[in-house]
Amino acid sequence: MEGRSDSKIELLRRSIRAVPDFPKKGILFRDICPILKDPTALTVVIDLFEEHVKNKNWEVDLIVGLDARGFLFGPLLAQRLGVGFVMVRKKGKLPGATVSVAYDLEYGKAEAEIQEDAVAPGQKVVILDDLLATGGTLYAACELMKEQHAEIQGCMVVIELTELKGIDRLKPHSVFSLVQY
Repeated sequence: MEGRSDSKIELLRRSIRAVPDFPKKGILFRDICPILKDPTALTVVIDLFEEHVKNKNWEVDLIVGLDARGFLFGPLLAQRLGVGFVMVRKKGKLPGATVSVAYDLEYGKAEAEIQEDAVAPGQKVVILDDLLATGGTLYAACELMKEQHAEIQGCMVVIELTELKGIDRLKPHSVFSLVQY
């Protein structure tokens, strides 16, 4: 089983494109677009996330996907698990009554929001995004889930940039990443 997972991770590593100097000079951007256009690689991402949820014996009512790339993987995982999907968006993008949380970015502030009735108290959620860097967006999503009185089972990402130590910001929540750089 471990060998199969290792080969799947290696496929993902080969599918993630490194783009130097994007979005600005000195940044090495990790591009997931090749994963999305390869049905095998995309299936591997969902397989590995599903496997992790099942190995952890997490009870899950909802997958919570972060704007915008969490929207690419989250609904697929939710469908596979037979649960619902909820969006955490940038402020001003969701209709109806919302709940929002402000958070710090590297060069400023932002707000994330969720529809007020999207998550019921006590629902068990897994928060999903494509990338963990400094942890700001995932932290904001965790704070939103706390405000909704949801039970966070854990956070999952495709890529973790370990040198930025975003995982430290998310403690005590469990964070699972498929590929680390």
